[in-house]
Amino acid sequence: MSLESITENVDEAVSGFFEPIAEWLGEIVFYAVPVGGTDLPLIVAWLVVAGLVFTGWFGIVQLRKFRLAVDVVRGKYDDKGSAGEVNHFQALTAAVSGTVGLGNIAGVAVAVSIGGAGATFWMILCGLLGMATKFVEVTLGVKYREVHADGTVSGGPMHYLPKGLGERFGKNGRTFGKVLAVLASIMILFFGLFGGNLFQVNQSYAQLVSVTGGEDGAMGSSAGALFFGILVAALVGIVLLGGIRSIASVTSRLIPAMAGIYIAACLVVILVNVTAVPGAIGTIIEGAFNPEGVAGGVLGALIIGFQRAAFSNEAGLGSAPIAHSAVKTKHPASEGLVALLEPFIDTVVICTMTALTIVIANPASWGEARDGESIGGVTITSDAFETVLPWFPYVLTVAVLLFAISTVLTWGYYGLKAWTYLFGRSRTSETVFKSLYTLLAVSGSLLTLQTLIDLADAVLFSLAVVNIIGLYLLAPVVKRELDAFLAYVRTRKAGGAEEGANDERSEATV
Repeated sequence: MSLESITENVDEAVSGFFEPIAEWLGEIVFYAVPVGGTDLPLIVAWLVVAGLVFTGWFGIVQLRKFRLAVDVVRGKYDDKGSAGEVNHFQALTAAVSGTVGLGNIAGVAVAVSIGGAGATFWMILCGLLGMATKFVEVTLGVKYREVHADGTVSGGPMHYLPKGLGERFGKNGRTFGKVLAVLASIMILFFGLFGGNLFQVNQSYAQLVSVTGGEDGAMGSSAGALFFGILVAALVGIVLLGGIRSIASVTSRLIPAMAGIYIAACLVVILVNVTAVPGAIGTIIEGAFNPEGVAGGVLGALIIGFQRAAFSNEAGLGSAPIAHSAVKTKHPASEGLVALLEPFIDTVVICTMTALTIVIANPASWGEARDGESIGGVTITSDAFETVLPWFPYVLTVAVLLFAISTVLTWGYYGLKAWTYLFGRSRTSETVFKSLYTLLAVSGSLLTLQTLIDLADAVLFSLAVVNIIGLYLLAPVVKRELDAFLAYVRTRKAGGAEEGANDERSEATV
């Protein structure tokens, strides 16, 4: 029996078992209600409302404290001797690597195909709101993290839900928090194995095959698929063994470099078509408030834009606090401020650059997709670049591969923390997880397992319900932490000014 027939049989067996479960859970999690001629998924509304609530509660913190967040990333307010494993910049890039990927490249193209150019405007707005949610959950992640005897750190909703709710509401709160923590761990683990690992490898392999001659090309055979899977698994396994320090070391170099190349390519397309920029911006704004050919009109464009942004930056899902919790700091809100930059980078910058490039280049495939033809999102984005840079689809393939690998790495860390919360933190327990994770990476290039991936998506967004309940209940804690950090910043600034004044007096005396 050939390898291809074996994988087909596995795919069919898995689909046959999990398809009813995936459909049932998907119908619940992504349940949509008709609004203004289109359907609004309630989970998207849940995420957007959380962003609105936290934006108001913390006085538009994402705009008022944006400059301070940048200063924290630069290390301006670092404390020597702080517990943790990585610096602010490394924690940010590790978390960003878990969100930046195929969704920014392919998902945005799908959004502007279904919701029109106007979906871009609503995508940006949702990204801005998500910054406040990310600030809240990451502040809690750092405050209630667990620092182990060997200096390593564990954090995330599985830690701040039982500890935070127990602290605020006593024994009953802790019991409720423990139930939520177990649910959160199961959801993070499941998505990490299938959505953050298998799906990323599968899609990056598909993109590699498409630019190497298709199924008849060098990588189109089952042997090519197996080689690619083993290569990715080896890379992931080596980095994963090093823990968050190793992952952060890789992502702190990989993400800025690839994001820089990608944004530079977008700018090239935009600058070559610079005369079309005002018209493209006008199309986006007009499409946001007066869209044509979009089901549901303005609401349809809004929902598609919000959905793309919510699915891309993962604000409110509780995943990012796991990476951010490893930061070296004595002030939880300092990392909360750093984290609000994450949706800005992911959605406001990278997703917007993708959308603007497509709208300005206006490739034929985008028009065909808008007319209802089934065209992959990566194809549309690739065609947009190809209008100016005929060779760029190959660079885009490299970007997709590297973004996908960085996502696999970060979700490996998230999955490990969920695994050890559920099954104990021991060398044997961690080895079992890492072995399972690398084996799944190998199978990612061979198996489709679309049903499991659909199930993983539903599970991940179920996490948002669990997590945001905790965020609402613990928001007063975050307010106290923010006030404490701002007081610390004022003290540091006053101390710096005083030192400067002393220096001037000393010079005058001399």
